[in-house]
Amino acid sequence: MTDHLIAPHGGALVNLIAAAGRQAELRDGSRGWPSWDLTPRQICDLELLLDGAFSPLTGFLRRADYERVCTEMKLASGALWPMPITLDVPKEFADKLQVGGMLALRDAEGVMLAALHVEDLWSPDREKEAQAVFATTNKEHPGVAHLLDRAHPVYLGGRVEGVQAPLHYDFQALRRTPAEVRAEFARRGWRTVVAFQTRNPLHRAHQELTLRAAKAVKANLLIHPVVGMTKPGDVDHYTRVRCYEALMSSYPPNSAMLSLLGLAMRMGGPREAVWHAIIRKNYGCTHFIVGRDHAGPGKDSSGKPFYGPYDAQQLLERHEKELGIAMVPFKQMLYVPKLDSYFPEDAVPAGEETIDISGTEQRRRLQLGIDLPPWFTFPAVERELRRSSPPRARQGFTVFFTGLSGSGKSTIANVLLVKLLELGGRAVTLLDGDMVRKHLSSELGFSKEHRDINIRRIGYVASEITKNGGIAICAPIAPYDRTRKDVRAMIEPSGGFILVHTATSIEVCEGRDRKGLYAKARAGLVKEFTGISDPYEAPADAELVIDTADITPAEAAQQILLYLESEGFIGGGGS
Repeated sequence: MTDHLIAPHGGALVNLIAAAGRQAELRDGSRGWPSWDLTPRQICDLELLLDGAFSPLTGFLRRADYERVCTEMKLASGALWPMPITLDVPKEFADKLQVGGMLALRDAEGVMLAALHVEDLWSPDREKEAQAVFATTNKEHPGVAHLLDRAHPVYLGGRVEGVQAPLHYDFQALRRTPAEVRAEFARRGWRTVVAFQTRNPLHRAHQELTLRAAKAVKANLLIHPVVGMTKPGDVDHYTRVRCYEALMSSYPPNSAMLSLLGLAMRMGGPREAVWHAIIRKNYGCTHFIVGRDHAGPGKDSSGKPFYGPYDAQQLLERHEKELGIAMVPFKQMLYVPKLDSYFPEDAVPAGEETIDISGTEQRRRLQLGIDLPPWFTFPAVERELRRSSPPRARQGFTVFFTGLSGSGKSTIANVLLVKLLELGGRAVTLLDGDMVRKHLSSELGFSKEHRDINIRRIGYVASEITKNGGIAICAPIAPYDRTRKDVRAMIEPSGGFILVHTATSIEVCEGRDRKGLYAKARAGLVKEFTGISDPYEAPADAELVIDTADITPAEAAQQILLYLESEGFIGGGGS
């Protein structure tokens, strides 16, 4: 039925779900195997392995495949493949495994999804991988940050046999496998199909781009957004899918189709563009749209882009013949007010003024309740965005203090609590370090591991408060930069996160020493004490830095209130 469609990468669409009888054998056999609970990223990768989106892969990469992918963008067989698909585990877990053994792969609830034939096990050079795949080791790149700070140090490779696909309860009718998409293309009589990859809501410029691309190659259009893992801070996929659904009727009848892709993006720019093209080829698409800075993470803190605006197009062009799927390159689309039309940036009529709204400006307008202009987006899309992104004065937020013991965190937090309660309008919760230790983390000690667990617990509770429109005030020491950043990433998708560094010197803090803790630490009676026998990593990303040496707690709290008002979190009649 689908033989007339473009062949999958490697010639055949892989399906790793085992037959029913074999599934029963795997479940029975798994009782004696070790088990690994997959991370969210690993579940995304496994799903696309199982359903053939990652054809011709039949499992997680073995070492020979991995090394050649990193250095040459090819599998050991010579087939083009640009992105390492690896199963990373802790060393202490890997030490219990044997090459030739079996491993049960489970979801967070313990449901067995697949069995891995452990054919390879090694410790990679992850810095070398970062440089090869992402062309940088800068941890401001989200793909690099995950690889170097969050990925486990041992990789397992081998063939996978699927027991069941991961379960999804959202937008089930839109979650189609490559085989299902191909069957739908055949049912509709589509042979030439151009795919559009996106991780953002679609606005008028995107619609104009997709319409022009489909017209240029006389193709039908697959809107194929990523709903797995995207860039931290992106609009959540529930909101985005509602935006896509609201927009589909604006395309000509039987010309466009929406389907969702549960991909974990790496934000890998040029290599990722090649990867995306392979995936869309496996879904039956003959063409793939590549725009400006495709799958790029933007700029680093110095303002330098990680990738050039059209690096992805250039790499894909070099491999287009080998890929077998045609690229439809597009420049950035710009709006010309006088002509009330969009043009690619290289086709704007001479002398005409152009205007645009960046992602940052869009977020600012949503946060402050400012309308998005009709030339920029569709009313239905704006309505969906506003449902999920109310103005800041109606959002929840977290004020997260960090600083040495005795720096004034708890006192300022208590003053701030009273002031916010006085304003009214939202529930306010104080998560003080000592109180959390007593009620939430009483079993924890003060090792780095336990401190991290404690701070992440605080972050989780604060994220739930924030998500539900409340205000959380957190006042732990929180000495480690990585953990604070993880808490920020937990909270920011749900609302505001304001990091306040009480940058009071250790001399002042020790002079206060109301609990006598510094004296005990100096005497060696208190181990792992921050600032004495354990390090404090001062934040470089704090929204506010307050030295309490010569100001009162009330003055410090007032600085925070003024900041909250200036940023729209309070005041303006919406709080």
